[in-house]
Parts: sequence; structure tokens; C-alpha cells
Amino acid sequence: MPSDQSTQMATEIAEIPAMIERQLTEGLEQYWQTGARWRTDNPHGFVTCARGTSDHAATFFKYMMETATGRPVASIGPSVASIHDTKLKLDGFVSLAFSQSGGSPDLVALQKATAKGGADTVAILNETQSPLGTASGTVLPVLAGPEKAVAATKSFVGMLVASLSLVAGYTNDVDLKMSLGSLPDLTRLVLESNWSHAITPVARASSIYCLGRGTSLAVAAEAALKLKETCRIHAEAYSAAELLHGPIVIADRKLAVLSFDSGLAASASVHAAETRLVNNGARVFSVNGRHGILPLNLPGGVTEPVLPILQAVAFYSFVETLSCLLGENPDAPEGLLKVTETV
Repeated sequence: MPSDQSTQMATEIAEIPAMIERQLTEGLEQYWQTGARWRTDNPHGFVTCARGTSDHAATFFKYMMETATGRPVASIGPSVASIHDTKLKLDGFVSLAFSQSGGSPDLVALQKATAKGGADTVAILNETQSPLGTASGTVLPVLAGPEKAVAATKSFVGMLVASLSLVAGYTNDVDLKMSLGSLPDLTRLVLESNWSHAITPVARASSIYCLGRGTSLAVAAEAALKLKETCRIHAEAYSAAELLHGPIVIADRKLAVLSFDSGLAASASVHAAETRLVNNGARVFSVNGRHGILPLNLPGGVTEPVLPILQAVAFYSFVETLSCLLGENPDAPEGLLKVTETV
């Protein structure tokens, strides 16, 4: 459901199916072989290094790797290295950095510190020829091509595809590898989704909750960020479990909720949270929901591991349309730069 306006963001969202095809043709074997190498190396676990949208991709990797292998995955704050100059002890670990530009000094500093601490350093990058790429032992290309809109979209989806491919290689999961092959056609279908019935309630809400659980929590976090970036709408992301530990109390008719149903394993938990929110008066829109709560539908027959990727693509199309209808400029939100360099 792209907007009628021609924006760079809309163009880049429309390029996602072709980008995934490029990844499957040019990048899949490298992702797979890197995952297979980890299986042989048998690491103690993984640490991730990322900011913003890329950190949401790292969250997706965390849930996929932990649930598939039992290996722990933890995020390390870049300031541990860039400000505090901590000497890390990471023998037997993999340090995995995610970035679109690879240019932020704090990410580079952390990757260098993890290497000095004994970690096997790997970077998932769209700009492979970058300082972060130089600081990493292995560079895995996202292959998204140029991304000019300030709000990253296709590079995020590319990082999710790369993450699934790495997990498939680690576990030697041929079925998961085959599921990735269905993504180009599925994403084309998703781009035709019509979520127009959610536009007015979301635009009028005083605040938005983006809800997820497990792998879909990464999409919820990304959705909340994009609502702020492109629409200047206040939004917060919560796990369906964490919602009940406090945030539920401010849910009322002024609140709208985008709930990303994460599939069979966590669906009951997400639905329980949705029901509580509805009972409090909130307008709840369930992405691929199975329970009839104001559904935002996706194509049927989607396997659980690839579902968050389709949720992200559909949401991007929705939020670009919403941004334009609100009179915002999703290509260049006020006060933001394409490459953010922090120390």
C-alpha cells in the first residue's frame, strides 16, 4: 500500500523483493558457510554490536540463534569500549556487528576491542568498504544497494535475511534455507497489503504501543522507531510479557496498538496481551493475528521464521503512506542524518 507520492523511501521499499533475490543469488552461500564455520568452531556464545535500526536486526538474530542452538547472545554497549576503554575478555566468542554504513566510531571501537579480547569478529554491512568492515575479520554484505532515504528499510530487511541464513548454516537447516527462497514472491504479495483502515486510528492516537514477543519483538522495536522518525508520532515497543509488568496501566481509548503476532510459539502470550489492551479501551491492530482483533493481514501459509520479515515489509509500506498523509517528509526527517556517528 505505497503512497501516491513518489518518495525515495517508497522506491527503496519496492526494491526489497529484488534485494532478497540478490542476497539469495550472491550472498546466501557466504552466509551459510559462515554459519557452518561457527558450528565447527563451537563458540561459547555471541555478542552483538549495533545502533538504531541495525540493533533491532541484532535482536532478531539473538532470538533466532538462541532458540535454534541454545547459544547465548548478548548485546554489548559500544560505550564500554569507545568511552570506558574496557579490556574485554571474549575468548571463544563471536562478535557480530550490524550496520548500514559501517561508519560510526563507537561501533568501530567496540569491534576492535572485541577482537583484542579474543573474539572472532564478523560484520553484516551494506557498506562493506567502511571503517567497521576494515575492523572485522569477516564481512558479510547485505547487498541492499544504495539506500538514500534517511529512514533505513531495505537494509534492515537484508540484515534479517542474512541472520536467518547464518542460523540455517549453523544448524544445517535445509528447510529453513528453502523457506528463504520463497521470500521474494511473498514480499511482492506483502507490498500489495492494504492496511488503510488503521491509518486514522494510528494518526489520531496520543501514543502508540508496538507489541511483539520473541523474533517479532525486533519488528515491534523497528516499528516504534519508524513511527517516531517518519511521522513524529510517539511510539514505544514492548514485549507482550513486559507489557503486563507496568505499561498496561496507561492503556486507554487514546492509545493505539500495533501487535506483531510472532507465530505459534508465542501467539497465546501475544493474544493475552491484546485482550487486556482491548479491555482497557485501546484500539489494537494485530498483524497477521489469528484472533480477529482488528487484523492487519499478510499472505497465508507463511512459516514462522520468515514471518517477521513479511511483517516488517508490510509495516514499512504502511508507515511511508502514513508519513506522507501527515505531511511529513519520510526521506529526510527534520533533525536526522543518514549516517549517524556517535562516540
